[in-house]
Amino acid sequence: MENVGVQPSLEDLGTPLADVRFCVLDLETTGTDNRSGITEFGAVLVQGGEVLGEFNTLVNPGEHIPAMITVLTGITDAMVSTAPPLEEALPSFLQFATGSVLVAHNARFDIGFLKRAAAELSYEWPGFKVIDTLTLARHTLLRDEVPNCKLGTLATHFRTTVQPDHRALSDARATVDVLHGLLSRLGNLGVNTLEDLMEFAAHVSPARRAKRVWAKELPDAPGVYWFYTSNPGGKRADTTGREVLYVGKATNLHRRVASYFTAAETRSRIDEMVRIAQGIDYLVCETPLEAAVRELRLIASHDPHFNRRSRRQEQVTWLKLTRERWPRLAVVRNPNSLTDVIGPYTSRLDAEQTALALQDAWKLRSCTGSVGKAASAGCLLAGLERCLAPCQKCDDDGYATAVAQVREAVNGELRPTLRQVGCRIRALSESERFEDAGVLANRLASYATALLRKARLSSIASCPEIVAAKLVDERWQLHVIRYGMLAAARVATPGFNPRTVAEQAVAEAATVVPKIPGLPACSVAEATLVADWLEQPGVRLISIDGDWAWPLAAGTDAEALPGIVLGQ
Repeated sequence: MENVGVQPSLEDLGTPLADVRFCVLDLETTGTDNRSGITEFGAVLVQGGEVLGEFNTLVNPGEHIPAMITVLTGITDAMVSTAPPLEEALPSFLQFATGSVLVAHNARFDIGFLKRAAAELSYEWPGFKVIDTLTLARHTLLRDEVPNCKLGTLATHFRTTVQPDHRALSDARATVDVLHGLLSRLGNLGVNTLEDLMEFAAHVSPARRAKRVWAKELPDAPGVYWFYTSNPGGKRADTTGREVLYVGKATNLHRRVASYFTAAETRSRIDEMVRIAQGIDYLVCETPLEAAVRELRLIASHDPHFNRRSRRQEQVTWLKLTRERWPRLAVVRNPNSLTDVIGPYTSRLDAEQTALALQDAWKLRSCTGSVGKAASAGCLLAGLERCLAPCQKCDDDGYATAVAQVREAVNGELRPTLRQVGCRIRALSESERFEDAGVLANRLASYATALLRKARLSSIASCPEIVAAKLVDERWQLHVIRYGMLAAARVATPGFNPRTVAEQAVAEAATVVPKIPGLPACSVAEATLVADWLEQPGVRLISIDGDWAWPLAAGTDAEALPGIVLGQ
């Protein structure tokens, strides 16, 4: 879809500033910390440059007003003694401000007091949009125009009709003139709507705001989208000369893409991407799961420069029990099967933590060199009796027994290792060596988590076909999964038989051929997404070919392991 040169519509322009009702407010308080009370409300309601009304009241804060505050504002204890309390003044102000956009100078201070007051009095905060004239001034005025952006300085610069004097209504009236002065300046910068004003306050550039028309034709449906630029001959360019910059997924394409051109998007890296992008394209998907899967596939295919978390999704590691005279645990990239293998891991360090847990339990060698025929002096681990030390000609049967235990451990039997390492953890805890016990517990948790990952992936990878459904908003989301890979996705809307739609999905599903027995036919990241969806509450199996099952102990919660160990 080519987006360059799209004519914006009136809907794209947003709410004209002349139609926006602003409630410009100021508060006087007994101090600046969270424990201070409000002593005065002042607010002016304006629209289209005209004053619609004013609100002003003193407030009895229920506490002494410090002398310094009295000197600054002129408000004394005697003046507020007969004033209404906050529980009467706040509802009146909220009613006055209903339907408006709140404006204040240093809005964080005033709005913070109002929100805390609403919470203390059990009022639900209405969720006003807020404009801060201090922020607007800092983004609009130059240093050679004003030395600072204090309200008094800005009042002098814009020649306000009322000078601020630290009384709420006077300061609110001065802020109205400052707001109008700033808006007149911003009109020359293309800020003509409330949406423009909010984005300008958040430092969204005009060039970025102009690209929001790209989202105009996108549907309110799940799918994937990708930003692109023209780069003929580039190493990431496709056959049409386009380079994909960023790929994303969405449950609502229109709403998600539109957010990239507003103040909601604050990531500097994405701001750079939007600036250099020349267009956006998209693909509507049947379900959010399909959108998530297609996002991973597109990222793997295009390797977009601005995608970080999902790039190089296949760079996972596994821990394998080697096949040699004296087997050991080795970190590998591409196992040829899942026999005697545990994982996957997103980092080599995690794999090494599992290796250490199993070595703690069963004392296999950790050295990578070959073991010679002649006995050697051994290493430090051998001296500490933390290794069976085949280099010192240990008992063949004893080492073979340890190898058998490790083989069971990596193939799904958690409990023997749990008991073995648990004894050491309890001994260290009883000796008050809690840090050392924590290290062992973390290693054990790494092992248990990896065992669970293997069980989840291998269980769905061993099934030639799973057809499952979930009811979401009166629509059945149907998925056909083959060897762990999403082969088809459909939606059965009200009035259509879900089973009939499922049969059509099966007939149209992609043919999937597994690559390695026990491993998913897709990426680990995709299979993990599929497993996450299958395990959600409410998912129903329509049909299944194969056994979707885990070893009994594989589901042990890794976070609960330390408690289980210490409680044995």
